[in-house]
Amino acid sequence: MRPIAVTPYAQECWNALSIPDLINKIATAYKQLRKEGVPEVSIVIPAYNEEKNILQTLYSLTNNVTDKAVEIVVVNNNSKDKTEELVLSTGVRCVLETKQGITAARNRGLAEAEGKYILNADADSIYPKHWVAEMILPFDNDPNVAAVYGRFAFIPIGKTGRLSYFFYEYFADLNRFINKKIKDEAVNVYGFNSGFKRLDGLAVDGFNHPKGANEDGFLALKLRDKGYGKLFGVTDIKAMVWTSDRRIEMDGGLWKAIFTRLKRVFFKVDNNRTDL
Repeated sequence: MRPIAVTPYAQECWNALSIPDLINKIATAYKQLRKEGVPEVSIVIPAYNEEKNILQTLYSLTNNVTDKAVEIVVVNNNSKDKTEELVLSTGVRCVLETKQGITAARNRGLAEAEGKYILNADADSIYPKHWVAEMILPFDNDPNVAAVYGRFAFIPIGKTGRLSYFFYEYFADLNRFINKKIKDEAVNVYGFNSGFKRLDGLAVDGFNHPKGANEDGFLALKLRDKGYGKLFGVTDIKAMVWTSDRRIEMDGGLWKAIFTRLKRVFFKVDNNRTDL
């Protein structure tokens, strides 16, 4: 069952606007999450001009409950605002990638990460407290898992209401089911809610991809097709990510997103997938 309304925890994180208070809370929580020694899990976050969202995202991530040591690596992709300054003020590592673009940023994060596992996150999303644990669990349970991907719901920041997204998300779930059973499950893998083993990712040339493909889904495809294992969809509600609807708004709104999905389902139009 999908949530009709934004959960209280996601709302708490999203609306946490006191910057000094947020910085202190993140810094304290991150020390507990990071623990000591070499991290087992690296959360990589590309960021370009995300000063309005990055602290809320870090707040949600550092509140995660897991027995694994977790590092967070934010990749500053030439931000012109205070993104890097805010990240560094929390004690979270921030590296600069001067080559513009999501593929370059994700590859830099992969190169800088130290963990056995990479979890991909975005700077405008809220992560539940058990996200890390639930996303890593399939790897611990089955050595034949090459990559994991999770479910997500939208936080409305534009003119579209949450109820409309509630129904749209079920429609999107149906589309993902069709992808898994009939088309290619790899297109269900999104960069803000997925993970893989670091050494495997490096062995398949990271997020590099041909023109017309997406960096996140193509990495999953490479991992599977080169024999590193299967893809695994994490469905537990405890791992559901809340993400901003700004991509949908920027791409023309909800109705255009629905029309795009219908074309894929009925007319097999798969090129240039958007993060919807």
